[in-house]
Amino acid sequence: MTRFIFITGGVVSSLGKGLASAALGALLQARGFKVRLRKLDPYINVDPGTMSPYQHGEVFVTEDGAETDLDLGHYERFTGVSARQSDNVTTGRIYSDVIAKERRGDYLGATIQVIPHITNAIKEFVTSDLTDEDFVLCEIGGTVGDIEGLPFLEAIRQLRNDLGRDNTLYLHLTLVPYIPTAGELKTKPTQHSVKELLSVGIQPDILLCRADRQIPEAERQKIAQFCNVREEAVISALDVDTIYNVPLSYHKEGLDEQVCQHFKIARPAPDLSRWEKIVETVTKPEGEVSIAIVGKYTGLRDAYKSLAEALDHGGIANNVEVGTQWVDSEIFESGDVVSHLEGIHGILVPGGFGERGSEGKIAAARFARERNIPYFGICFGMQMAVIEAARNMAGMGKASSTEFGPCKQPVVGLMTEWLQGKDLQIREAGGNMGGTMRLGAYPCTLEKGSRVYDIYGNKEISERHRHRYEVNTTYRDALEKAGMKFSGMSPDGILPEIVEIPDHPWFVGVQFHPELKSRPFEPHPLFTSFIAAAIDQSRLV
Repeated sequence: MTRFIFITGGVVSSLGKGLASAALGALLQARGFKVRLRKLDPYINVDPGTMSPYQHGEVFVTEDGAETDLDLGHYERFTGVSARQSDNVTTGRIYSDVIAKERRGDYLGATIQVIPHITNAIKEFVTSDLTDEDFVLCEIGGTVGDIEGLPFLEAIRQLRNDLGRDNTLYLHLTLVPYIPTAGELKTKPTQHSVKELLSVGIQPDILLCRADRQIPEAERQKIAQFCNVREEAVISALDVDTIYNVPLSYHKEGLDEQVCQHFKIARPAPDLSRWEKIVETVTKPEGEVSIAIVGKYTGLRDAYKSLAEALDHGGIANNVEVGTQWVDSEIFESGDVVSHLEGIHGILVPGGFGERGSEGKIAAARFARERNIPYFGICFGMQMAVIEAARNMAGMGKASSTEFGPCKQPVVGLMTEWLQGKDLQIREAGGNMGGTMRLGAYPCTLEKGSRVYDIYGNKEISERHRHRYEVNTTYRDALEKAGMKFSGMSPDGILPEIVEIPDHPWFVGVQFHPELKSRPFEPHPLFTSFIAAAIDQSRLV
């Protein structure tokens, strides 16, 4: 029978519940168990697709086209298990589904209430779309005490009664802060957090205590006594030098062993050799390269979480440290590009939306092209590279994107229709914003002899998309005559997926988001190749 682990957080936000969930999933997987990870988000948006990156960080896209919380990226990177639409739900989606059922008359005239209708919908989400998983880890977003999180806490409280104690575990992540003036770690915030959890009827089975130093035996005993938890189930979650050390650190502190004891299951010690190898590579690199990320959300690194991780994976594959310089693209709109990018070994322009900062990204692409610096354009970054090539290589001075308004040479335009499997998807300007993009995994056909064909080693690939605009193939002949090759297309030959400049050391633009499929133990080939090109560039600087 499937066992459920519910992960909650208290004291403050941003303690790392997502990373803790992912690391525990990796540990259970290393013991031979099949795992699945899910996220329950209390915010009222239906999904994070229309939320500002400054509000929510990046939007992670699954294979089946769901726009989800960035924590699902952690889950995938640490376990290699591809997330699905059924692995992330929000208050907005729960209420939307319940209200739709009420409008159809599914509840036969009943008064719709939080209990039982909303909580039943949450419980149905938690327990549905499963096969033979040994463990399902459910992270509840937000912090215990948040009013919007109460229905989710009530739902997981009920699930213990529904499924039984032997099939459920409550893991609570808290903070044990160090007060320098007192010279002590303080346990009171953890005590109050558990008290808050108890007020909604949940007694945690394991406490995972974030601290910047080892928690002494006396403090652990105090936490155990006041929080009604076994002392050995009070686990230190210490700061580490790299996030890939988290599974090793948690195992050393006994987290996975306590989980097994709770469920009364015996398994051999986990095989953590691949994590040890990754940590060894990350902490003892043989060199360093410097990559400039030119974007518009650089003030919040979580806006590019998967991207930063994928660059690190490329470094792992090449046994080098990847130093990133985050550059606001608007800086370049004054014309000062050289001072910010001189000495850089590679330039990456990521995805984004809107006109703000677009001219700066175009300037960065031109700088990379003219200076023979490796350039990697992702989604919007590919579109800006194509506009730059149209203006400065093909002589189309008015080239632009209709995303920014009407233009005389729309090299990039709104996608109006495309095939999703056998179904024709149709979109119009002015339609709903949420969930209306080309989302999820789509196939792509590579041209033999191209750089990307050599990188992938295959003619047919599949990558995840999240975009509303596309490069206009009307201008393909003019661009290819000028030196930009369309080396990847949709199987029907209609949608451009990849462009490259063959006579450049490394200049590739992709319409999809390869960072979403990169793993520390399986780096994405494009990032591996990009970092290898940056290493070559570093030898020339």
